[in-house]
Amino acid sequence: MIFETERLHVRKVSFEDKDAFFDLMSNPNVMNPIPRPVMTKNESDAFLNKLLHATRNDSFAEVWSIVEKKSNTYIGLCAFLKNENSEDEIGYRLREKFWGIGYGTEITKGLLTYGFSTKKCKKITADVALHNLASIKILKKFMLLTNEFYNTED
Repeated sequence: MIFETERLHVRKVSFEDKDAFFDLMSNPNVMNPIPRPVMTKNESDAFLNKLLHATRNDSFAEVWSIVEKKSNTYIGLCAFLKNENSEDEIGYRLREKFWGIGYGTEITKGLLTYGFSTKKCKKITADVALHNLASIKILKKFMLLTNEFYNTED
């Protein structure tokens, strides 16, 4: 396990996630705000396989599975990556049936806590499409709580 929140576990990606991963990657509502088209089953399996075999040295991102604790169900993925300015950036993607129950806020808080506490990041950014109002609302919550998540240690 990478880290956990009140209701979620974040762990390494597993090929056992493939069917739920395909549900995520093939859903146009999930993929709409992301500059990537929906995936076929073969594309989804190939991408998952790529994530399984990526190492930090040959990848710009660390991508993990998000699992609901109570049901042990794969609900999405989250990541730490380096953006075009080489800054630490967080992101997540949730299966549509898990929208609207606070998991976006919970995983964002978990990623920020992990980033500042464990990874010792000095600054963490996030990028969101302007039409993704739900994600903008989540990020605004944390913009107001910047002092709670800002690492002041040198």
